[in-house]
Amino acid sequence: MKKKPNPRRPRGSASSSRTKRKKLTDRLYLVVIAAAVVVGVVGWLQWFDDDHAGHEAGDVALTIPAFTAEAEAGQALFEENCVTCHGAHATGSDQGPPLVHRIYEPNHHGDMSFQLAVKNGVRAHHWKFGNMAPVDGVSPEDVIKITRYVRELQKANGIF
Repeated sequence: MKKKPNPRRPRGSASSSRTKRKKLTDRLYLVVIAAAVVVGVVGWLQWFDDDHAGHEAGDVALTIPAFTAEAEAGQALFEENCVTCHGAHATGSDQGPPLVHRIYEPNHHGDMSFQLAVKNGVRAHHWKFGNMAPVDGVSPEDVIKITRYVRELQKANGIF
């Protein structure tokens, strides 16, 4: 037996109304996703501007901790090989960025990144100082000590 159409509901209206609701829901999802992307991009740009403002010329206020023996050795090596560009106590200079900065925290630039930078150099990607050339005459063991020095400075200054 065939079902008789309901005369009070026009044919196709239920599916038509479901289709309209689905279209509205889909549009709402797109608007929410677009808003989230905009908020994320604006937030990142704000962080990037705040994070880089005033830190390109060695003007970072710094706490100097009591260093371990390895970090003291690293400080001497840093002063011999790195201070010209990265400034006293790694606060940056007009030739290179500060390493006591959250961009260089261990979760973003791990200890191996220091090894690779010394060995291979680095293409400029966070700052406007230009590329870093490889550093001749600095051994992997020296880099471990330099990294320890930088990490102890970072930790004392709340970077991690």
